[in-house]
Amino acid sequence: MDNYRRIQWGMGGGGIPDMVKYLLIANGAMYFLQMFTGPSLIYILGLVPKLAWSRFHIWQLATYMFLHGGILHIALNMYALYIFGSEVERMWGPKAFLRYYFITGIGAGLIHTLLMPMSTVPTIGASGAVLGVLTAFAIMFPDREITLLLFFILPVTLKARTLAIGYAVISLFSGASGSPDGIAHFAHLGGMLVGYLYLKRGSSLSGLKTQYTQWRRRRNMRVHREHEEELEKLRRLADAVLDKANAVGMKNLTKDEKLILKRASQVLKNNEKYNSDL
Repeated sequence: MDNYRRIQWGMGGGGIPDMVKYLLIANGAMYFLQMFTGPSLIYILGLVPKLAWSRFHIWQLATYMFLHGGILHIALNMYALYIFGSEVERMWGPKAFLRYYFITGIGAGLIHTLLMPMSTVPTIGASGAVLGVLTAFAIMFPDREITLLLFFILPVTLKARTLAIGYAVISLFSGASGSPDGIAHFAHLGGMLVGYLYLKRGSSLSGLKTQYTQWRRRRNMRVHREHEEELEKLRRLADAVLDKANAVGMKNLTKDEKLILKRASQVLKNNEKYNSDL
């Protein structure tokens, strides 16, 4: 039933979990710092692809997520983080959520840098990470209904899956058109793509791990069965030699028959020792 709850604009539902709260505070604090420092901070902590490559300013891949271009920019990102991130963190826990947030945010910045390696225009904003969180939300709650205000006036209700796919399509076409609005659409799309691949990789690895565990169990059972069959053959062969020894005496056994008894004694002794150690 949880998948069919509705989220409305202005209503998050429940308190703010710890990691989402800390991210909101960190972003808010950095925005106020920007107001006092001016654009100089953007060129230090914002993501400038050419500097990231040529001067190894790799910290920018993480720090750019905490800067924003205006009050509406940070307000929309933080609201989306609050709405979708709160649900995801409650399901995953704070550590897993924070790890995912940074993976998608850094992944978004890395994809933007790969596509525009010579750009000297700073990219800022938490949108890549936030859209990665939206992707996780849509995967976990695909049929959850979300009511948004289109142009802040018209209420529109969409399922989470539809919202995520729609935003991905818009980002793809907007980025392909050269981003005339000045928005790093491919970074947005990159955050969603990295989030999707990360989540699918996790489920794939879990499936592969299960298959590998099952394969090892079958293999060990087969090896154990074959080992027991070999032991049984050796026991029967040794019993036959012992029967002969009882009839004609040990001195009258052939060299090969004596080797069989010696080998059987060693193998069976080692097998008993192995079983006792288990």
